[in-house]
Amino acid sequence: MPARSETDAPALPASALPIGGLARLGGWCARHPVVVVAAWVLALTAALTGRHMVAPVFSDQMSLSGTQSRTGADLLAAHSPTAGRSSGRVVFHSDSGAVASDRSVSSSLSRLTHLPHVTSVSAPVVSEDGRTAYTTVRFDVEAKALGHDYTHQLDRATQPARDSHVRVAYGGDLDQVTRQPADDRASELIGIAAALLVLLLAFGSVLAAALPLISALISVGTGLGVVGIVAGTVSFATSAPTLATMIGLGVGIDYGLFLTTRFRQDLMDGHDPVAAATRTTGTSGRAVLVAGVTVVVAMLGLYACGLSFIGKLGLAASLAVAVTATASVTLVPAALSLTGRHIDRLSVRPPIAETSGDRDGWHRYAARIARRPWPYLAVGTAALALLSAPALSLRLGHVDASADGAGTTSRTAYDLVAEATGPGFGPGANGPLTVVIDLGSDHDERPGLTTTLQWALEQTPDVARVTTPTSTPDGRLLTATVTPAHGPQDASTTALVTTLVGDTLPRTLRGTAAHGYVTGATAAQVDFRDTVRQRLPVIIATVLAAAFLLLMTVFRSLVIPLKAVLLNLATTTASYGVLTAVFQWGWGSSMLGLHEPVPIESYVPMMMFAIVFGLSMDYEIFLLSRIADLWHTSADNTRSVGAGLAATGRVISSAALIMTAVFLSFTGSPTVVVKMLALGLAVSVVLDATLVRLVLVPSSMFLLGRANWWIPDWLDRRLPHFHA
Repeated sequence: MPARSETDAPALPASALPIGGLARLGGWCARHPVVVVAAWVLALTAALTGRHMVAPVFSDQMSLSGTQSRTGADLLAAHSPTAGRSSGRVVFHSDSGAVASDRSVSSSLSRLTHLPHVTSVSAPVVSEDGRTAYTTVRFDVEAKALGHDYTHQLDRATQPARDSHVRVAYGGDLDQVTRQPADDRASELIGIAAALLVLLLAFGSVLAAALPLISALISVGTGLGVVGIVAGTVSFATSAPTLATMIGLGVGIDYGLFLTTRFRQDLMDGHDPVAAATRTTGTSGRAVLVAGVTVVVAMLGLYACGLSFIGKLGLAASLAVAVTATASVTLVPAALSLTGRHIDRLSVRPPIAETSGDRDGWHRYAARIARRPWPYLAVGTAALALLSAPALSLRLGHVDASADGAGTTSRTAYDLVAEATGPGFGPGANGPLTVVIDLGSDHDERPGLTTTLQWALEQTPDVARVTTPTSTPDGRLLTATVTPAHGPQDASTTALVTTLVGDTLPRTLRGTAAHGYVTGATAAQVDFRDTVRQRLPVIIATVLAAAFLLLMTVFRSLVIPLKAVLLNLATTTASYGVLTAVFQWGWGSSMLGLHEPVPIESYVPMMMFAIVFGLSMDYEIFLLSRIADLWHTSADNTRSVGAGLAATGRVISSAALIMTAVFLSFTGSPTVVVKMLALGLAVSVVLDATLVRLVLVPSSMFLLGRANWWIPDWLDRRLPHFHA
């Protein structure tokens, strides 16, 4: 039946309003809208002020205790403190003349020695043509502790070289100093503009479109302030603020869209604005809260991997989502009540109700699936399988500085060293490996072992150069530097680390009491990759179990949560396949600003699984909540699935389009990891809102019939009840 207009339907009595806790909260906010809005503006101001006062520093440095690279680094720090300290690389290049004899370079080197926290500046390593040189600067603190302002001191120290037209660039650990958090304001503005356009098309009203957007911006700003304050004590990765913005903005607008849609329908059904806001919070607000909790659980589940670096990324995103979900059930009802019947006043076309009757396109589409569910199920499954196929060749690794934007100091330093020739240069010089041999009690075997070790290292495939092993001052360790033949992100370099650790060193040291380790940034990244790969199943199991239990509790069914987790697992795998094709195979990567294929960053699949699972559950919950409401009323599975799909099809499609636009806008970020996450999330949302939500879910539910709602009585009695 077509929805009645807001003028010809009688107002329902107060007794018809929902009386749950969320409804009471929404009702209070609707009755005191000015107080609630003022409180959120104050919270936004306080959070951003707190972030400014804390002045957080973000860092991508990570440490894995217990790994062989960490053990080697600890040994080096204990027996040769100067070698184990944080260091950076300053690269000089002249297009004409030798830099080593340039007085301005000598002056710059001298100035570097006088900078705060600098303990030593090595003699320059000079290329064969003399035009490129670099020095290693060691510090008495971790590079990330120097802060981004330290870049100005580096620039002042190297100004004499710049004045003589010598190019200067910084690499190594100085990335943690010179690399500012990515400026994604352009991406954010594009995403916001795209979201506003979709909202205008969905609602046909300026006020109705602006309300979800404004509430999302307030909540995301508050969430970012909270993340910045927490970053004063918790070390977040440089991509954490962007990740929090991307997810918070996407879910914030979506939640506002769902609530505003239901509010407008309640107005059309004859409720006054306060009653409509109350009902909206008690019905759609319940789905919003469950969806938000699901995302937070999935994000915090990343801590189960035991890697604090990844867990903290999940924490940053969880903070943003938690603030956004709170705003959705407080700020949005207040704003809806404040707007009231004027919500459609500034319309660009006639307002559309949440559902427009039993004969609209969505009802006809649902009826077609109900008549022939098997073909729809088969086609949807085949499409996901095809997209998932590239994931079979997915290669985890670390994206090095060669993928940074052209003109950045890290990319310039990488290219200058990679393109020069001579000892200490070439692509592999950007990721040298340090071999550490703990001699133990075999001090007397050191002379013979030195020769054997150097020969064994030189004979290992993909080794470009090996320095002569030297002893630490106390004679306990032998150390040598191995320069790979290829760059740090190359698959052969990863294989080289594995070969050195698993074959070359054990074979060379067999029969002695010595133990060998390979350390350095590249070796640590390989250990990180291996650790992530080992613990990914733990994350998957944890998130799946948590989501299954949550959905089982909410929908009182065993089949629905099982189907949901399997379909979301398929969506994530298909997203992995697209990432592999684009970034690893290079299909269309140039459109994302990449000039060469790159491996999939080690922690991206783990992060994506948690994020995709949480976000896709949003649409699952909104759709299933409507189907479940109809099922409990009619006990007719076919009618409930068809009507639920029809009632939510337009709003879910609009929400997915908004979130896709927001995520795709972040593919313009200068950070490659953000590009990966943005594209992967956008693809997953598209697949989830089309193949999964519009094809696989309804077709499978039509086929399963009443079995969708089966749960043993004994389990139903023991599960807690979730009331709105």
